[in-house]
Amino acid sequence: MEIVLKEQDAKGFAMAQQDGKRTGAMTYSIAGEHLIIIDHTEVDPAFKGQQIGQQLLYKIVDMAREKNIKIIPLCPFAAAQFKKLDAIQDVLKS
Repeated sequence: MEIVLKEQDAKGFAMAQQDGKRTGAMTYSIAGEHLIIIDHTEVDPAFKGQQIGQQLLYKIVDMAREKNIKIIPLCPFAAAQFKKLDAIQDVLKS
């Protein structure tokens, strides 16, 4: 599984691919120099149960840590993960 991050203008995304096929994506809006808002997560139904959404989130969390960015999780999936996972609380915008 390969996950790539891309940003253009005020939007960004993490995209998961396996064997050249898109398996999932998580999008975010850039709300400032030190803030992003995760607004959507989607996973191909054929890959359900393989923790692709969580892998996408961790990729964005790693990027946020590197750039000293905080995250507001508006996406229901991302919000639920932030409530459940103590290990990523450091990048949550309080």
